[in-house]
Amino acid sequence: MIPQDVAEVLARLSRSGYEAWCVGGCVRDALLGAEPQDWDVTTSALPEQVERIFPGRTIPTGVKHGTVTVRSGGRSIEVTTFRRDGAYLDGRHPEHVTFTASLREDLARRDFTVNAMAMNADGTIVDCWGGREDLRRGIIRCVGEAERRFEEDALRIMRALRFAAVLGFTIERETSYALRRDRERLRAIAAERIYTEFTKLICGKHMAPILREYPDVLAVFLPEIGPMVGFDQRNPHHCYDLWEHTIRAMEAVPPEAVLRYTMLLHDIGKVKSFTVDEKGIGHFYGHPRLSREMAEAIARRLKMDNERRELILTLVEWHDRVIPRTEKGVARALRKLGEERFRLLLQVKRADNMAQASQAFQTEIDRTEELCARLVGQGRCLSLRQLAVNGRDLMELGYRGTEIGRELEHLLDLVVDGVRANDRRELLDIARRGKSGQKDGSF
Repeated sequence: MIPQDVAEVLARLSRSGYEAWCVGGCVRDALLGAEPQDWDVTTSALPEQVERIFPGRTIPTGVKHGTVTVRSGGRSIEVTTFRRDGAYLDGRHPEHVTFTASLREDLARRDFTVNAMAMNADGTIVDCWGGREDLRRGIIRCVGEAERRFEEDALRIMRALRFAAVLGFTIERETSYALRRDRERLRAIAAERIYTEFTKLICGKHMAPILREYPDVLAVFLPEIGPMVGFDQRNPHHCYDLWEHTIRAMEAVPPEAVLRYTMLLHDIGKVKSFTVDEKGIGHFYGHPRLSREMAEAIARRLKMDNERRELILTLVEWHDRVIPRTEKGVARALRKLGEERFRLLLQVKRADNMAQASQAFQTEIDRTEELCARLVGQGRCLSLRQLAVNGRDLMELGYRGTEIGRELEHLLDLVVDGVRANDRRELLDIARRGKSGQKDGSF
């Protein structure tokens, strides 16, 4: 179960007279039959002793807390001395650590039972807290007293939800009670750390039950979702409340961050835009624009990177926009969005419809996808890069500064709409007449 380069580290520590065990998530994943992403080692050796055992192969990544990174083969392995944690005064990190000779004491400081197991080179498992049984039963349970674990490090609240969403586990009752009681502690956690855990959560295969059960916890850093829970849309197109619709739409896209965040945020402006007509029917005029504004505030609050943020905001803004199912209509959308974003938008529209009362719109999306494939397959000009003329051509005609970009966009519109062919001579003639003030004969 243990890779050769990891086993070599365990063996050298053992031959030098020290205990050495694989520990934490790698043991959990190995027992689940999954391929561990990282292998961590815990040992009775002190950091300086580890450095002597592996001369020239160590990096002092966290010596203060007992951690040295050892290079073995092509792998970086964190080797940490058995330790007891001191007080967590900042609600995130121990103020100090005390090295110990006891593996049991080291395991006792860990977050959840499924992460508090150790395995040595011959496959022997040390499990002081029932982690193996919790793995078998599919349970996330804190080591020892749950409230104490969350008081020590509030990020463990998000980790519990994330592990449940990824593994499909149930959160044990006392652990669930404690994370709810302590949820306000999340306010003290850096946005970047929340964002990392939340992204893994919503990309988890089993995220839907967690979103349904713990919206009050998530609302600590996403207060905008609170009003969505139980919100009756009062519209014949919608058979679910707004939060349930959102969850089902998230389930209907692949577990990729951009798509999952888009579906989470696509209707977040509906509560504020809600109106009821004289027949009692609910409407959400302007909600895509409002959803984009609210989504941008959320993305910035979570410190989302610019590229991902802008892509999500574009998809949110376009999610309810009508695209005519004609070559001209699809070509215009492709011209505005580009092929990659347009195909993502179709996934968003499909998922949105899958979470509604009727899925009749699916055939229309199929038709739009067929038109997209045809236009792309024909090599149709849909971007400035494909246009038969460029900025240098227009400069030779006397265009300068911003008028170059404006004229290129004008020419591209003519080509995309089918008014003019993507022919260099014809387009240069139109641009030449435009520069001289002559009106294009196509208008």
